[in-house]
Amino acid sequence: MEKQLLQQAVLDETRLKSLQEELRTKHPEEIIRFGVEEIGVKAITLACSFGYEDVALVDMALKVNPELDIFYLDTDLHFAETYQVRDRLSERYRKEFIRVAPALTLEEQQEHYGAELWKRDPDLCCKLRKVEPLRKFLTGYQGWITGIRREQSPTRAHAEVIEWDKAFGMVKLNPLAFWNEKQVWNYIFAHDIPYNPLHDQQYPSIGCQPCTRQVKPGEDPRAGRWAGSAKTECGLHVSQSE
Repeated sequence: MEKQLLQQAVLDETRLKSLQEELRTKHPEEIIRFGVEEIGVKAITLACSFGYEDVALVDMALKVNPELDIFYLDTDLHFAETYQVRDRLSERYRKEFIRVAPALTLEEQQEHYGAELWKRDPDLCCKLRKVEPLRKFLTGYQGWITGIRREQSPTRAHAEVIEWDKAFGMVKLNPLAFWNEKQVWNYIFAHDIPYNPLHDQQYPSIGCQPCTRQVKPGEDPRAGRWAGSAKTECGLHVSQSE
């Protein structure tokens, strides 16, 4: 019943705007609490890439309810450091993160599409290894929580703390939407949260190893993702204004 009421509220544009105004000044932990209480702890899930925004959300979310499902998309192409921080977080919080894997192994993908698909068609590679697995996984939920921040890139500049995700047909919470980088790092240091050491080596945004490079001073924080191409998003986060 709670899930149905929230869905109806979000689908109503006036109610959605009211919730956005009400929640955008709340602490991210309170926004997570709202989602867990309104949708249900087993009906909402947190997406974790093990980047710095997401490790902060892991800490907040598990304070709200340690039973919340937290998942990650394992493309089999992550940096070793990404898997290491996953293990450190799992040990720290005694939490098992749900591994969401593509339908094809890297070897099977190579057989079907050729070697190093990410170089020739990164959109298709992301679709196979991220978007389709996410779509399948989210069918078991009515809402999801992400680490999107407005400051991250122009494509995310209008993100709200609560949205109706048209792509997946569910509630989407972005608790950090209005936080800046300094606020996130202050939270991480204040709570001694494990984070990916690549962030200390000019990797502000960390994706798959073949498609991520270091960012030069003055560049956009996401300039290291799919460098040399027009691609800026993997397809998981579609603008709600489209």
